Amino acid sequence: MIVALSGIFAPIQKGKAQLPAEFHEDADLREMIGQMLMVSFDPNNDSADTLHTDIRERNLGGVLLFDYHAESPESLQQLTGELHEKADTPLFIAIDQEGGEVARLNEENYFEQTKTAEELGEADSEQQTRDQAALMAGWLKDGGININLAPVVDVNINPDSPVIGGMERSFSDDPETVTDHAGWFTDEFKEQGIITALKHFPGHGSAEVDSHDGFTDISHTWEDVELDPYLDLLDDGYPGMIMPGHLFHEDFDPDHPATLSEEILRGKLRDEMDFDGVIISDGMLMGAIQEHYGFFESVKLAINAGMDILLYSNNEHEELSLVRQLKDYVEDEVSQGNISRETIENSFNRIMKMKEEQLQTEASIIAESDEIPEDFNLTNYPNPFNPTTTISFELPEQQQAQLEIYDIQGRKVEKLVDGPLNAGSHTYEFDGSGLSSGVYIYRLVTPEYQITQKMTLVN
Repeated sequence: MIVALSGIFAPIQKGKAQLPAEFHEDADLREMIGQMLMVSFDPNNDSADTLHTDIRERNLGGVLLFDYHAESPESLQQLTGELHEKADTPLFIAIDQEGGEVARLNEENYFEQTKTAEELGEADSEQQTRDQAALMAGWLKDGGININLAPVVDVNINPDSPVIGGMERSFSDDPETVTDHAGWFTDEFKEQGIITALKHFPGHGSAEVDSHDGFTDISHTWEDVELDPYLDLLDDGYPGMIMPGHLFHEDFDPDHPATLSEEILRGKLRDEMDFDGVIISDGMLMGAIQEHYGFFESVKLAINAGMDILLYSNNEHEELSLVRQLKDYVEDEVSQGNISRETIENSFNRIMKMKEEQLQTEASIIAESDEIPEDFNLTNYPNPFNPTTTISFELPEQQQAQLEIYDIQGRKVEKLVDGPLNAGSHTYEFDGSGLSSGVYIYRLVTPEYQITQKMTLVN
């Protein structure tokens, strides 16, 4: 596997633990393909078990959540903790949390009702937009989610557009207003360690039909100003993802919508606009794609066009693992020369670079090594525990020491020790009362070394 995340000991290094400089040297083709997939699942049938297999054995890169995955803040935290724990490579967990109608976390699952983008744009208050974004970012952070598939930066060219203007998902018909509010929105999510995704490139605001339902042609309604928010935010150093829409524009590509268009993704977004980050698709099972290109052909077209992550609203295809089928298909297309290995490697490297630099996970607090000196002997008992456990370790000499507890995403839960300790044995009790069930990380740090272990709280 690519990244090992347990029982790790290493010399202290400043900053985050580093993944290999050239990731593809340490990953086989199937591992790389797995990282390019993000799927959702039905929690009420066996697909949940399939998902766990996809994460553990197929190196699945990401999971998409909807409102029905979160019955409450507590159940959301437990779910994401279980998913993160099963992943050897840090896992993307994504949700759509725009605000208003498209907000998977809302009053129905014991969060709060939020304003639409249109309401925020009409108020045109930086503080109001930042406050709502910060509130929602906090929900995602506490819930173990690290990607928000938002904000919408579509300019409201057509207020009656069924899936944008008609749902009040655009901040404004003024591209500068869209840019301002999207910038404030992304700033607040970045502040709390959440990656965002601008959508729907090159602009869905003029569309007269919904791409969920079928072919969406913007050739005669699209306006140049719809690119302005992307250009301005990229100029300001926007660090997140970009999501193209399933949008056809005959002047950009006479044959394919943006999702499947090399002219749009490589030519316009990468070459002309100089975007070198991760491109994530809109749902690949939407009507605009499946009705015209089919399940497998659309995969080949999207990857060859330059799509880095393919997004699916479930994890089964014809009652079998969608992830396994896609990995088999892409591997076969690479062997036949229909998809180049270099294309897979480039997408994989972009994904892993983003995970290394932007995810607040266990990988950001530990470094990789196979050697664990016996002198320290860091352990806890009982493990699993409920709600208390005793953490023990030994020091070969008097020295400064820190003993800290983290959750599976790398957020500090408690500091048990911070100061000089004598040589010999030391024990400390950790009380997990009030914490959710799941895996926690405890780390002992001295001036020369650190050792990290895992323990499991079972409520």
